Amino acid sequence: MMRYGRGLAVAAAALMAFSGAAPAFASSHREAPHITELRKVDGTDFYMFRSYEPGRQDFVTFIANYQPLQGPFDGPNYYTMDPEAIYEIHVDNNGDAVEDITYQFDFDNNLRNDTGITLNIGGRDVPIALRHIGAVTSQDDPDLGELEFYTLTQIDGPRRTGMRRAAVDAASRSTTFRKPFDFVGTKTFPGGSYFNYANSFIYPVSLPNCTTLGRVFVGQRAEAFAVNLGESFDLVNYIPIEGDSAPGAGDRRGFAGGITQSRANDDVIGTYNVTSFALEVPISCLTGTGNGVIGAWTTASLPQARLLSTSPTYETPSVQGGQFVQVSRLSAPLVNELVIGLPNKDLFNAASPTQDSALAFYVTNPTFPAILNALFRAPVNATLGTNFATLAPTNFPRNDLVATFLTGIPTLNQQRIVTPSEMMRLNTAIAPTPAATQSPAGVVGDDLAGYPNGRRPGDDVVDIVLRVAMGRLCHPVPIRGTQTQLGLCTPAQAPTGLVPYTDGAPISAREFSLFNFFPYLGTPIPGSPDELRPSSGAGGAQTNATVPAPS
Repeated sequence: MMRYGRGLAVAAAALMAFSGAAPAFASSHREAPHITELRKVDGTDFYMFRSYEPGRQDFVTFIANYQPLQGPFDGPNYYTMDPEAIYEIHVDNNGDAVEDITYQFDFDNNLRNDTGITLNIGGRDVPIALRHIGAVTSQDDPDLGELEFYTLTQIDGPRRTGMRRAAVDAASRSTTFRKPFDFVGTKTFPGGSYFNYANSFIYPVSLPNCTTLGRVFVGQRAEAFAVNLGESFDLVNYIPIEGDSAPGAGDRRGFAGGITQSRANDDVIGTYNVTSFALEVPISCLTGTGNGVIGAWTTASLPQARLLSTSPTYETPSVQGGQFVQVSRLSAPLVNELVIGLPNKDLFNAASPTQDSALAFYVTNPTFPAILNALFRAPVNATLGTNFATLAPTNFPRNDLVATFLTGIPTLNQQRIVTPSEMMRLNTAIAPTPAATQSPAGVVGDDLAGYPNGRRPGDDVVDIVLRVAMGRLCHPVPIRGTQTQLGLCTPAQAPTGLVPYTDGAPISAREFSLFNFFPYLGTPIPGSPDELRPSSGAGGAQTNATVPAPS
């Protein structure tokens, strides 16, 4: 394991530049041209953290989200997973950017009796058009006509050639697990029953080489993606600088005309759902021969060949075969959205971390700061009476971004072998912070158990990443009360590096205070009745005011 002391304080303070950052954002929703055509395998967010549920501190929780922006009312088919795909969470425990452990999820969807629910109509049994016909109260409810199953396989070594062994439901000894039906509404799941219904799909899981049981859950959850989405992609249709003296102060004493923190700025939370793959694994089963820091990422892959059927059936709408080809990849937030250029976004999704050097120029010579400069240099100069030649950093190559995205931070979460590659990195020797005292700013809020040392649902990432991109690490940062220059670049190379950039969409761990236990993300928003669904753009965090405690 790693040693801590002043070295860790220095590394942590390297990110203190963002201590005023507002709470946060997630990651990859519809981020590449091809993945927009493959919604069922579109990875959206990836979380990795030491479990902070009381009594579970010796575990790491992974949450990989897929199928973005699910409308709660999107019937009649809702959001099944793709049975032709494989979904994977990869772990590198020594730093060579090659997976040492892969957890592979493979789905099988079935119609009850091969027909779904049928009704006798005029003496003939006719399959109904819907997935269910009555209230759903249990996993195998007879009123549910389509059932989703999956297997979980642990692969030690390379994901396609390594040793494959099945995970087992420790209660039933089955190698098959079930996924719950999505939250159609409160008539299908009456009296707040969806919480307990979904929790029945949390399985104690026996993993190969693990003497301690983990847990697994796959199912619909409430989105935890807080972002000023529409305005951000409309050429940043707001002034992305904090308009208050501090986030949430409400005094308008920040940048003139700057955006202020408001739930009204959030287009996603409280409006959409997502499908989560949550897996909790004992730390001792993850760290291997490394230094206690693990790197991880999630992918989805499809068979290389696909032939559409001219006579499709439920089981075979197409014929697919050939080797699996990776079409989605995700670890750290915002990389494919704001760093990778349009011609290479699908290539990044298909690449492995060992291939990242081919796209490293997007990090060393980033375009996003130049876009902000083009949009805002003239208005900023006019407002402040300044004469900035550029708002964007001028240090090339951007070694500050290389440290942020590709290598990990020395003495915080850098692995034994340093291989520049895009992965989420977590130092498993750092104790989890209880939910009540978590800082949404993570490490920069003096909470070493948070982002960028892994990532928790309540961690702030969007403002931190935005400020890093605009050069905050080029300026002195506070280290135990002393301003220290890190040597990655100089203040003159980042003229607006001290500016409190923000998208104005807040969130914090408090938003998840009722879900501080596995699988952590909130109960999905029901499709009915309408009054339980905030209107789009109104924001509104997932509160679930009456939630029973976990058993």
